[in-house]
Amino acid sequence: MKRTTIDLWVGIFVAIGLAAVTFLSLKVANLTPQGADKTYTLYAEFDNIGGLKVKAPVKASGVVVGRVTGIALDTKNYLARVNVAIDSQYAFSRDTSAEILTAGLLGEQYIGLVQGGDEEDLKPGDRIAITSSAMVLEQLIGKFMTSFAEGSGQDSKQP
Repeated sequence: MKRTTIDLWVGIFVAIGLAAVTFLSLKVANLTPQGADKTYTLYAEFDNIGGLKVKAPVKASGVVVGRVTGIALDTKNYLARVNVAIDSQYAFSRDTSAEILTAGLLGEQYIGLVQGGDEEDLKPGDRIAITSSAMVLEQLIGKFMTSFAEGSGQDSKQP
């Protein structure tokens, strides 16, 4: 074989290898190109989203069924509006509830969906009406300390 033919085959092999590494890294990082997976969009409004981030998982019964695609503040009612892309193979009823949960004690936050009993399903663009906001650890500690201080102050006043 000539040197140029060998160089050509090595170049093709390297290009295929780089394309494979790029594809795998995008898959691992969940950065697949838009439109690669068939999804439909829903939205939910929360009082407090805590540390929820775009691309956070949306889970039902522990199974990832979608991703958070956008977070914005609704300036009419001052609630956080969260857009989620749900895989089209999953259908949820109109009375499905959404809550912001934390994986572990200090892990990442995600949206958990609990299926309802309604026979009619949510359609693309619909709102998940039943929501539960994130529990913020700092607020819980503050409430605990306040109630503890009030409780200890009352104990000292008793004879």
